[in-house]
Amino acid sequence: MFTLPPFFFVLSLCAVACMSCPLTPLFSVLLTLLAASYTDSSDDETSPRDKQQKNSKGNGDFCIKNIKQADFGRREIEIAEQEMPALMALRKRAQGEKPLAGAKVVGCTHITAQTAVLMETLSALGAQCRWAACNIYSTQNEVAAALAEGGFSVFAWKGESEDDFWWCIDRCVNLEGWQPNMILDDGGDLTHWIYKKYPNMFKKIKGIVEESVTGVHRLYQLSKAGKLCVPAMNVNDSVTKQKFDNLYCCRESILDGLKRTTDVMFGGKQVVVCGYGEVGKGCCAALKAMGSIVYVTEIDPICALQACMDGFRLVKLSEVIRQVDIVITCTGNKNVVVREYLDRMKNGCIVCNMGHSNTEIDVASLRTPELTWERVRSQVDHVIWPDGKRIVLLAEGRLLNLSCSTVPTFVLSITATTQALALIELYNAPEGRYKQDVYLLPKKMDEYVASLHLPTFDAHLTELSDEQAKYLGLNKNGPFKPNYYR
Repeated sequence: MFTLPPFFFVLSLCAVACMSCPLTPLFSVLLTLLAASYTDSSDDETSPRDKQQKNSKGNGDFCIKNIKQADFGRREIEIAEQEMPALMALRKRAQGEKPLAGAKVVGCTHITAQTAVLMETLSALGAQCRWAACNIYSTQNEVAAALAEGGFSVFAWKGESEDDFWWCIDRCVNLEGWQPNMILDDGGDLTHWIYKKYPNMFKKIKGIVEESVTGVHRLYQLSKAGKLCVPAMNVNDSVTKQKFDNLYCCRESILDGLKRTTDVMFGGKQVVVCGYGEVGKGCCAALKAMGSIVYVTEIDPICALQACMDGFRLVKLSEVIRQVDIVITCTGNKNVVVREYLDRMKNGCIVCNMGHSNTEIDVASLRTPELTWERVRSQVDHVIWPDGKRIVLLAEGRLLNLSCSTVPTFVLSITATTQALALIELYNAPEGRYKQDVYLLPKKMDEYVASLHLPTFDAHLTELSDEQAKYLGLNKNGPFKPNYYR
């Protein structure tokens, strides 16, 4: 039998006592929202794969946690829309043209309210979409429910197993009578699965749009080996992704993720950040501002010099591993924190990852008989050594911010708009414009994405005079930076 915890019971009594109060509707709404949130993590352990669910229109082409959460998810999507002005502008500007009419997009990204706004924008522009999650912990179940209720084929839920993860991707791709012609990927797993299981599908696929360091790396590997058989757009290295999503998003969300999971005090803590790319820069800036003592590890001398000139001590991980309180990886590499380092960490050290892939921390090496795993709260594990030492591992080494907290919607609007424009560009490009290689988004599009977000700040761009434009050798309307600008 379902029972409300004490807090809900007290709140219920307050609501009853205030029936004559004009604030009574507020209590009702609060109870509804809190109950929905509580139910989301409650005792329904039945796998979504074992459920037969249909939306209100009788459609059952989806697999999610609970379709009954659709209304709650819809409210979250509506909130996200307010902070995603460029996508909403795209809907209005291109709705009549339908630049994605006939596009069949299969996607594998984080399924959040922000992704839902992107998916609904793609649909408004004419595309059909089928979607799976790129991370087993980042799906917002209520948002997935809202998308399924809206007619989208979504296969994802928070807390998937590895087997569930690949099953969901396969259900997205393998549908009789439906053939994708565009791929939107985050991490390369979807692209990898199609190459492995359904290589003939690439005969009809026009292009791939990839947004992560890991996924882009995999695409370049395919291209170098001569195995990339369609054009691909590297969104990760577009200026609007690097300078905004990677930097500003992580600058805010690293603190949110750590606070929600550990309630840690940052002031005076010693933190080592592995990697000083845009993600590392954002993490370091946030932690330094909170009073942490921040060390940086880096392989690239240019990024290393930037870290030094920003006031951070550049070290090897082995030099500080015994003394630091928090270890954060954001390199996009593998085996950055191996068992040797985990063994040498101090008691209570917090270990987490801000890179896309879960390969940076050697979590597999911790699953041995002599170590004890203790689940403390959602996405927080104590790994305990025989002598009693324990480390705090967050999200099992997966992406911290999207697994354990949320990310700023406005910044994701920039990335999502870039993804949408990349899809439009590849889908509508005349034959021969793009070969079987990896491309960067044209700088003109980068600048267009940025310009769509400026009205939010009531910002006013200065315009070049004809004389100034001639002096600089630029078109008055841009692009203002060369294609090689990063």
